[in-house]
Amino acid sequence: MRYSQTTITELMIPAYANFGGKIHGGILLSLMDKVAYACSSKHAGTYCVTVSVDKVEFLQPVEVGDLVSMLSSVNYVGNTSLVVGIRVISENVKKGIIKHTNSSFFTMVAKGDDDKPTKVPKLILENKEEVKRFIEAMKMKEIKNAVREQMDDAISRIEVERAYEILKNERCVLV
Repeated sequence: MRYSQTTITELMIPAYANFGGKIHGGILLSLMDKVAYACSSKHAGTYCVTVSVDKVEFLQPVEVGDLVSMLSSVNYVGNTSLVVGIRVISENVKKGIIKHTNSSFFTMVAKGDDDKPTKVPKLILENKEEVKRFIEAMKMKEIKNAVREQMDDAISRIEVERAYEILKNERCVLV
């Protein structure tokens, strides 16, 4: 796991800010995608693509002038997929304030020269923390699959005929 751990640090400049003076979430997501690619590709030894992003919660704002570090590690591998855990840290170097602003999980798939999914190496777990992360990722995968099935089932059973009854306490107006 240690070999593929990757950190990217970038200065947050005014061009990255929204109208409120905070850094756009999309900028942070783009940086997380880059570090997920670097981390997964180092482990897989080949090109990797993003398949999904889980648990994107912006815990604290990032300010212009902060140094933002994306710390990543491969937490889990399947046959062709990898789960990359990312921890985002924002540092105001003038004030000496360091904040954990986000954690997220990117599922990546390794691609071969033929652009088809290709097998990835096993993950070497060297300590209890790495074992814990691997098992957590397994559990998260189980939960994600169960939720996906429930969502697919819910979508297939939408009852438009009962719309008034279903929506009467919601913040919408039927015309």
